[in-house]
Amino acid sequence: MTRQLRLHLLNPNRPDEAFPPVEQAWDEPNGLLAVGGDLSLKRLVNAYQHGIFPWFGPREPIYWWSPDPRAVLYPHKIRITRSLRKSIRNKGYHVRFDQNFSTVVRACSAPRNYTNSTWITDDMHAAYCRLHLAGWAHSVEIYDASGTELLGGLYGVASGGVFCGESMFSRAPDTSKMALVALAYHLNAWGFALIDCQMANPYLMSMGAETISRAQFVRTLENHPYTPFTATWQVDPKIDLSRWEPEA
Repeated sequence: MTRQLRLHLLNPNRPDEAFPPVEQAWDEPNGLLAVGGDLSLKRLVNAYQHGIFPWFGPREPIYWWSPDPRAVLYPHKIRITRSLRKSIRNKGYHVRFDQNFSTVVRACSAPRNYTNSTWITDDMHAAYCRLHLAGWAHSVEIYDASGTELLGGLYGVASGGVFCGESMFSRAPDTSKMALVALAYHLNAWGFALIDCQMANPYLMSMGAETISRAQFVRTLENHPYTPFTATWQVDPKIDLSRWEPEA
């Protein structure tokens, strides 16, 4: 007998309602768990605490996901190629955190070469800016040698030991990779367990990402209390990414 799958409907007027267990997520499409609700601060924090994230397109309802397997990147295992290390050493770019969070999210929302649409709607942009102001979301930014032009970056949501990456952008070669390396460098120093990459893709796998089971990912969240960094993140003044040697 075929199992009847039902998609849990969230009440937009109850931001504190519980999500269904992630084990109830669909196999196809992978990880689809619930629909509806809202993008309030309380609901988003609750979602990330339980390994759930929103992902939907323009003019679509809010879909909530918890895929299995889960793509993750352990900070000490990030892969830095010889050519990337050369770019880091020679370009003279500047790394900053949390200086232009809204601008980074807006840059990530720009249509890519392969599509004219974006999943980062105006409502999503506003929601993650609220997370940032509350101390949950952070941006990594790469500036040119003069320190004035934003060339690449990424943003995501931080927990006590997990950074849930949301999106990245690049306006010059290797700048999104540099942002990811800078993030891994600091998370490794701060004792974070992993970077959540959500779904595997060739770009992330080339940087050293791997897949783990949803159950293993949820256990990691449970073992690292979900508390925000309330202060703006600061870049290590002694940072030298060109000389950092992650574990092989």
